[in-house]
Amino acid sequence: MPPALVLLGAGRAPEVAALTATAGPVLASALALSLEAPLPPADPHGGLAALAERASSSGSGALVPLPLDPGEPLADGSTWAEALGAWRQPALLLITAEQQASGLAAAMVALARQEGVPLAGLIQWGLPWRPELRRRQGLPWLGVVEASRRGEADGALETPDLALALALACARLDLAPAAEGAAEGAD
Repeated sequence: MPPALVLLGAGRAPEVAALTATAGPVLASALALSLEAPLPPADPHGGLAALAERASSSGSGALVPLPLDPGEPLADGSTWAEALGAWRQPALLLITAEQQASGLAAAMVALARQEGVPLAGLIQWGLPWRPELRRRQGLPWLGVVEASRRGEADGALETPDLALALALACARLDLAPAAEGAAEGAD
């Protein structure tokens, strides 16, 4: 398991912030990770540098929410997806059951691949969970968490082996530095 996983969501910033704030504690508890404060939306490289420093001094895994869509353009024209890829920062993508009606999950996975983000997998927040359709999508789905349990510290998992699925997915991640390196993007 990497020292830290960034929790990603898709959509408008207020919706993503609300989703990660609600789901973050439930997922962190279910995955036996500590939950850290959200990353600073306007400073990807500063936030990731601080995260790398904290992760190197901490012995336990952490879940760190990003309170905006990683593809949303920032003031300088860059995106968090670019920074996550440059830093080779592992991420976990949270997709709501409502978002399944669109191609958003596939688009977010494509964005992560395009930018070189080490994506551990996707978790669906809320029911219904349709495993046969998720398998057919060919996306790295890990499972589902029932959203009706929002706010409960021990949110019920519909996928009881979610932590194991995440650990196996993380073991397969390629965390080697990108060809251009993260240092160039930090200047």
